[in-house]
Amino acid sequence: MKKTSFEIIILSGLLLCNSAIQLSGQEQKSFVKPPLFQSAPADVKSIWVSPENPNGEKGKGGLTNKGAKGNAFYIISPGETKAILDIKGSGIINRMWLSGTIGKNAEQRRAVRIDMYWDGAKKPAVSAPIGDFFGIAHGLIARYDNELFSSPEARSFNFTIQMPYRKAAYITVTNESTTELLLWYDINLTKMDKLPDDALYFHAFWNRDIKTTFGDDYVILPKVEGNGRFIGTNIGVIGDSLYNGTWFGEGEVKIFLDGDDKLPSMVGTGTEDYIGTGYGQGEFACRYYGSPVSSKETDVYAFYRYHIVDPVYFHQDCKVTIQQIGHSTKNFMLKMKDKGAEIIPVWIFDRQDGEKSTHRCLLDEVNPPKLEDESFPVNPTNYFRSDDVSATAYFYLNKPENNLAELPSVELRLKDLKKRVWDKLELKE
Repeated sequence: MKKTSFEIIILSGLLLCNSAIQLSGQEQKSFVKPPLFQSAPADVKSIWVSPENPNGEKGKGGLTNKGAKGNAFYIISPGETKAILDIKGSGIINRMWLSGTIGKNAEQRRAVRIDMYWDGAKKPAVSAPIGDFFGIAHGLIARYDNELFSSPEARSFNFTIQMPYRKAAYITVTNESTTELLLWYDINLTKMDKLPDDALYFHAFWNRDIKTTFGDDYVILPKVEGNGRFIGTNIGVIGDSLYNGTWFGEGEVKIFLDGDDKLPSMVGTGTEDYIGTGYGQGEFACRYYGSPVSSKETDVYAFYRYHIVDPVYFHQDCKVTIQQIGHSTKNFMLKMKDKGAEIIPVWIFDRQDGEKSTHRCLLDEVNPPKLEDESFPVNPTNYFRSDDVSATAYFYLNKPENNLAELPSVELRLKDLKKRVWDKLELKE
């Protein structure tokens, strides 16, 4: 009998699942991207988990209130952890939608955490503040729609990321805020007998450095070990008030791959360049990069870049950083230094009348001019600076646990946000 093949959706090439696998004793079948009209083998089943059917069981949706709307959301008290998915077997999570008080409460968006565990692992593969995980920093919310995340009207969150598991999937939400959490959600997944051998596990890592170390790069993703793919990041920056009025984003993103040590294999040209724009950074949202929040007046930024059509694979390890470099003029930098700002000029675009413009890499010069010197050029200059930076890094890995640090405390996650972000942006929620 002629062999047949079945192909199942793998979002935008996120998962490399082209190998042949055995399904329910049937013939070898490959899992790639299907036409919408194609049927599935008998072992492939669609599951929808929500408070109205918390286990996604067949024929058991809407049991409460005699089938009328009865249990549409969960009430989660401060300090309580609620499992929102606890399922055994093999499958792929395809989508999640979430709303409730999180859509209206900035503290909850940063204080409530989401954790995801694969295959019975004790350590979560995903552990992040819930707002940051869904694509936007600082406990903020905005309208955006990209390849992985969306908030259509700035009061809900969605992801469309495929998250495979072989033995079990377990997702919890922990309310570390000071107020009661009302949580509406649904999780859409596909169950099957077996995953492709090369299917990777989804991971997410969050961290915040309230004052980055002067002269050092901020680490978006610490060195993660294994075989996988870096999917991208969303980053939040709160500029130090001492630098107010200057541009923060001259720092270059560096990606260290497979044994890279002091120098990376991949390096960009600037922060706004990394997210697909240039000459500063306004508010925009595109499929793979964007900046839902860009406030020059308050120096508050939230932006993202997702490597979907430009895959970043690694086979041993991966680390991602971004330089902490700003841009200003000599006179403005002198004023900032007088106020106590720490500044080291690192680069000048030197223009002399009648001569070709040059790059001056001050850190490479034997005797670079000091900012206070009369000989220091008046042309715009890049300089080291220190800001409050946070980031969520997303990646796939060939194992359900990673070697990275645990999620920081809720105290660090919330520190100074009301004063430095929420009050300044006059959030009305």
